Amino acid sequence: MPEPSFQLPPQYVPGDVEPQTYQRWLDRGVFTAHADSPKQPYVIVIPPPNVTAVLHMGQGLNNVTQDVLIRFERMRGREALWLPGTDHAGIATQNVVERLIAKEGKTRFDLGRERFVARVWEYVRATGQTILEQLKVIGCSCDWSRTRFTFDPAYVRSVREVFVRLWEEGLIYRGHRVIHWCPRCRTALSDEEAEFAEETGNLYYIRYPVEGGPAPYLTVATTRPETLLGDTALAVHPKDERYAGFVGKTARLPITDLPIPILADDAVDPAFGTGVVKVTPAHDANDFEIGQRHHLAAPLVIREDGTMGEEPGQGAAARVPPEVRGLDRFEAREIIVQMLRERKLLGQVTPHQHAVRHCYRCDSVVEPRLSDQWFVKMQPLAEPALRAFRSGEVRLVPERWGATYVNWLEHIRDWNISRQLWWGQRIPVFTCSRCHEQWADREDPTECRKCGGPVEQDPDVLDTWFSSWLWPFATLGWPDETPDLRRFYPGHTLVTAPEILFFWVARMIMAGYHFLGQRPFAVVYLHGTVRDTQHRKMSKSLGNGIDPLDVVRLYGADALRWTAIAGVSLGSDLILDPDDLETTFAPGRNFANKLWNLGRLIVAQLPAAARSIDTLEVGRLPLADRWVLSRAQDAIRAATASLEQFRLDEAAKRCFDFVWKELADWYVEAVKPRLAGDAHAVLAYCFDAALRLLHPVMPFITEELWQRLPGRRSDELLAVAAWPAVRPALSDAAAEREFALVQDAIAAIRTIRAEYRVSPKARLGATVTTKTDVARRALAGERETITRLAQLADLGFDGKLASGVGAHAVLADGSEVFVALADAIDVQQECRRLAGELARLDRQLAGLAAKLTNQNFVARAPAEVVAGERAKERAWHDQRQALAAKLQSLGCS
Repeated sequence: MPEPSFQLPPQYVPGDVEPQTYQRWLDRGVFTAHADSPKQPYVIVIPPPNVTAVLHMGQGLNNVTQDVLIRFERMRGREALWLPGTDHAGIATQNVVERLIAKEGKTRFDLGRERFVARVWEYVRATGQTILEQLKVIGCSCDWSRTRFTFDPAYVRSVREVFVRLWEEGLIYRGHRVIHWCPRCRTALSDEEAEFAEETGNLYYIRYPVEGGPAPYLTVATTRPETLLGDTALAVHPKDERYAGFVGKTARLPITDLPIPILADDAVDPAFGTGVVKVTPAHDANDFEIGQRHHLAAPLVIREDGTMGEEPGQGAAARVPPEVRGLDRFEAREIIVQMLRERKLLGQVTPHQHAVRHCYRCDSVVEPRLSDQWFVKMQPLAEPALRAFRSGEVRLVPERWGATYVNWLEHIRDWNISRQLWWGQRIPVFTCSRCHEQWADREDPTECRKCGGPVEQDPDVLDTWFSSWLWPFATLGWPDETPDLRRFYPGHTLVTAPEILFFWVARMIMAGYHFLGQRPFAVVYLHGTVRDTQHRKMSKSLGNGIDPLDVVRLYGADALRWTAIAGVSLGSDLILDPDDLETTFAPGRNFANKLWNLGRLIVAQLPAAARSIDTLEVGRLPLADRWVLSRAQDAIRAATASLEQFRLDEAAKRCFDFVWKELADWYVEAVKPRLAGDAHAVLAYCFDAALRLLHPVMPFITEELWQRLPGRRSDELLAVAAWPAVRPALSDAAAEREFALVQDAIAAIRTIRAEYRVSPKARLGATVTTKTDVARRALAGERETITRLAQLADLGFDGKLASGVGAHAVLADGSEVFVALADAIDVQQECRRLAGELARLDRQLAGLAAKLTNQNFVARAPAEVVAGERAKERAWHDQRQALAAKLQSLGCS
């Protein structure tokens, strides 16, 4: 055998391979897509991480999933574009910088808007690339030449164009209504950004004095007693006979004694609380609607910072008593309750479980608050997105998310797009301070378009999602008709988490149809959530997260990727143990080591130029060769289909089985004595195919091994090599059936050796009595393999040994294997051992039978316990039969 031209190091060290391999991909421009390519495009746009973000396992799962898909399609010959970028993340980024300047003893108001925004830009420029660099560490093959940021000038232009078009279409309006307000972030939130959380609070029963009513008081149940200061009415249902005599009377507001009317409105739920509700139009969305219908005043009594009191210039001073003015709303609640108690206006206080909205960024309790905000009319935008899903033009995977998507679009509410922040894209609405003309503009005007007077821009910024909903096309140069836009829009697959199905996914679909008339992508793959072993979502606040970079440092990027892909089935959650990284990520590391060791063996055995599989007469090859070639076709077929169906874990596991269980454990062991000629060609083909199949999941180690295979040119890269195609001529069902008999025979003999505690050094005699001629030819043809792998001295097919002392096994096709044991074990000692086990088992069966014939036990024990005992009895009977058969086969008396 010729000496190999090189060998692999004895151990795989990811840190020695991964950085250099990634740099080689970059240097060769492997990830760069070309708009002028004749290839069919395949496009994924990355869910842009916040510019302040650092990589966590949720993003690790998301981006590894995308990378598997993009590498798969790149190898299939598509012009693959995975477009990366970051989001300016208005609330999150502003919060980070505000915390930084707070350490200096300052607030953003101390700096002023211009200086504060400059500080944010300084922070973003210093840290904004961090997460993108971390994505490179885990192997993400993004087209970094097209990296986008939602605050890039071209992107800002796209956002502004969208706003102005919607304005011109009459779909943007200024609304005076109750919105979700975050006192910590000091900004409005959309419905989706104010997330519900179940909490245990109290239900306070408050007595309102009534003038001239059927009774001196009406009792109201509320969870927020501090808001009574803003009440402007009490309301009952018009058909609630309990309170018919109160309608039209006047109640007195507890504490302030202000008069408020008692009215009837259909919105009141007679079954909630007492059936009487307090109406606080400025601090409750439903109450605001009641107030509009009945022309009620809407005084604000909670300020923007969450403290009690009126905003400057608003006359609510008479409503907020000095005892609570300036206090936080929750502190004020306790004082209000005490004041009610002292006035004997507080009834019972009962625990109450209810859903409370929290800010999705800072987790503060959201305050419903009357405010002037900018809104987008969503119904006209939602209808095409709904039609696209129902027609199948846009698919959600898994399909179960479809009902949620439809329900949200069918009941969609107008989108509050204004935020009271300083970091963000300013709303391009301008107002003349002289004639009050108001308009949206694509450029910053210097004077009023109507009278030439001075103009002021709206101080608010746009919701961050208002920029990111344009991501699939604004990143490609829209509104200009760029080569990238023509070539790469619409895209193909979006990979994201279900929690932003409404924030982002549905809105992107709406924007794609509204502004370009086409879907932005065909398939939305919604992967699961990363959770710990207690099934809690991993988060910084819980302290149960895993840093992906720690995993890469300890086990390598491929181990991280393998765990993320193989560990989660379609749409299910990924369960990881932050307290035991070894157990969590060892399977990926162990598989990488197995692959490396297999590669070392193959590279050491193959000649400098192995023959091509195309030169072989496949039909004349030995059974093991034909079997492994056929199994390779099955692996290619199964992995390809699984990746196409987003069953990435199944693809990974089929590749694992082929490499470890079929190629390494069976084929390589079977052909070791004849590793030359045809076997070289078969082995080279199968290992090459395995590396190609595994490359999307484990790109680093597969690239390194593929480079070391004989015949590779220095300019060849696995990352752009062709995905293996199924070769029908190599599929051989007969070979698979026949070699399965060989495997079955070896496994049966190994089982007998283990059961009878035969020394590993002992060489046994065995004989096979086959059921068919096909089975005999298959087993006889692989006699040497069976003899060597089952550690036999001799393997016969004449049945001569079958009458002696030994053990029998029946194969799957009905053939029988007999292993002679007389010279391999101490038969008498083994008989005594087996007889002892049989006696013990008989005693256990007798005791169990007594229990199951005891009517007291059967009648009183839970049904599942009785069923479990009966199942145990059946299993013990099976064990007894097996022990008796062993005793008989050994000739025990």
